[in-house]
Amino acid sequence: MKATTSVKLSIMMFLEFFIWGGWFVTMGSFLGNNLSATGAETAMAYSTQSWGAIIAPFIIGLIADRFFNAEKILGLLHIIGAILMYLMSQTSDFSGFYPYVLGYMIAYMPTLALVNSVSFNQMNDPEKQFPYVRVWGTVGWIVAGLVISFVFKWDAIDNIQKGMLSNTFLMVAVASGILGIFSFTLPKTPPSISKGENVRLFDILGLDALKLLKDRNFLVFFLSSVLICIPLAFYYQNISPFLTEYKVENSTAWASLGQVSEVLFMLLLPFFFKKFGFKKTILFGMLAWGIRYLLFAYGNSGDLFFMIVLGIALHGICYDFFFVSGQIYTDSKAGEKVKSAAQGLITLATYGIGMLVGFWVAGQIVDKNLISEGLHNWKNIWVFPAIFAVVVLVIFAVLFKDEKVEYKD
Repeated sequence: MKATTSVKLSIMMFLEFFIWGGWFVTMGSFLGNNLSATGAETAMAYSTQSWGAIIAPFIIGLIADRFFNAEKILGLLHIIGAILMYLMSQTSDFSGFYPYVLGYMIAYMPTLALVNSVSFNQMNDPEKQFPYVRVWGTVGWIVAGLVISFVFKWDAIDNIQKGMLSNTFLMVAVASGILGIFSFTLPKTPPSISKGENVRLFDILGLDALKLLKDRNFLVFFLSSVLICIPLAFYYQNISPFLTEYKVENSTAWASLGQVSEVLFMLLLPFFFKKFGFKKTILFGMLAWGIRYLLFAYGNSGDLFFMIVLGIALHGICYDFFFVSGQIYTDSKAGEKVKSAAQGLITLATYGIGMLVGFWVAGQIVDKNLISEGLHNWKNIWVFPAIFAVVVLVIFAVLFKDEKVEYKD
């Protein structure tokens, strides 16, 4: 792969995740403080990610893979996203906001697969080259949080009350427009399926991999993956409102600490995987979910703020040790024939169904713990996903029979 191509792909990844990190984290605070949204309405807004994940395979399978170059679809979707982001910044009530965020996520979620397709198509050794490109996506997410907190200070408590978080949507609209135009300069990635070739629903949704569920261990892992997305949804939906309500300044920058830890623990994952094996690594990840939510429940913005910071820093273990290990396990169980289908099925089940249920549950729990307008019992809110994660851990520990899984660098 040429150096100029590597640079272009890295810029693409940086902007792709700068865009996501630039609004998704702070949306909860924006909705609660500026649009007076309830927990259930905030859950609806965040669940658009799940609807986007469910619809994305159809956009990829029926359109991108058959008729148009991936880089052109990527550019078009981000230009559409830029328009929708601008419209989101102009809304003054939730009923006006929701259709735009739903449309945006339907447009955005397919781009996550498209940037991977564009990248892999240019690489002669993806296993070694892709991590060096993908890491720029994590850098982009982190930079978005730092820009919001330290450059523009839109998440300062006073500025949130003034409605300045709406500027995050404008920032993302600009970035999305830039990536949309830039995408047309990316290396050509032609359709992977000929126009006359039949495409089955089973192929699009990865349902050919359902036969893997006949394996008891894979079934336990599959169900655990769906269930653990409920605690995950609590984090994405509530971390910003939680920090804002506790009057934590630079809350978006603090939240981006989770992405920093994601990079660090990704480096430690091979060690844990090889020393302790797949099952124990997964259990470490589940245990981290329970611990982090207890830290959130009993921490505060004063002398116990270190507990909240530690809880955010555990994101690397929570995410990498479970989801990345799970991708490796799925890859090893599926084999070459249904490898892509199996990964697609897991993505659909987790980011689609699992997170959809998780956001709904989180919205209900938040509303039930509303003390007064703009004030919640966060201890009760965080204890729920902590207990839930421990229950999933016990189910997995008892029902999953240990087996050797090779870590592939």
